[in-house]
Amino acid sequence: MNDYRALNLANWDERAPAHAASPGYALQSFRDDPSFLSKVVRFDQARLGDISGLRGLHLQCHIGTDTLSLHRLGARMSGLDFSGPALAEARALAESVGADIDYVQADAYEAVERFGAHRFDLLYTGVGALCWLPDIARWGRLVAELLAPGGRLFIREGHPMLWAMDDRRPDHLLAVEYPYFETEQPVVFEEEGTYVPTEVDFAHNSSASWNHGIGEIITAVLDAGLRLTQFVEHREVPWEALPGDMTRGEDEEWRLTDRPERLPLTYTLQAVKD
Repeated sequence: MNDYRALNLANWDERAPAHAASPGYALQSFRDDPSFLSKVVRFDQARLGDISGLRGLHLQCHIGTDTLSLHRLGARMSGLDFSGPALAEARALAESVGADIDYVQADAYEAVERFGAHRFDLLYTGVGALCWLPDIARWGRLVAELLAPGGRLFIREGHPMLWAMDDRRPDHLLAVEYPYFETEQPVVFEEEGTYVPTEVDFAHNSSASWNHGIGEIITAVLDAGLRLTQFVEHREVPWEALPGDMTRGEDEEWRLTDRPERLPLTYTLQAVKD
């Protein structure tokens, strides 16, 4: 499939304003409370540690809530995304709270071309980013080229086992339906709506995505010359990924209601460029 980028761009361009308006992204909380952080960044705050003064880049930053959160923890942040409407929302949010964040519109694979090599102390990517990239090995090389010596990669992502699950089964059985490993061609979905509450009706409902197995992701990081320093699998995910089968906790994360130990839902990975 050659037009996956155009298909996905139309999908994300249309959803960005709805995401910004949805309580799911809590933009008003960012404006009202200078200490407010996205729940994705809050979840990993202890693992992030002190990032004060680090030159940070958030790849595939969408509307910038995680980017702003990292800025509030002291990093000097830049963000990159391929969607102009998403970056318009990110810039408006940053401006409304007086945050100096450099946002650049480009494809993730163009990041070195746009920012330069060996510039960043922290490279961050959040939940639901890697599935839009067709080649995880190429991504690993990109990360290594962006990081300065001693720089750190930090990922919180959906687990490839979660991405492989059938989330529409009426019998609520946990069943593997989609590829676990990276495939040459993407899986194309036709889905109305989006993953946060909204009453907007969308016209562009097709998307194309790829899964990448945990071994493929770790191998991409290692083959690029990075040293793995942490890998943690989690039973939690920030949204109701398997509708009807999950319970939301006080930490705003969702877990399987029945025997949550059966399935990893997200993971945190860290690696360092020596």
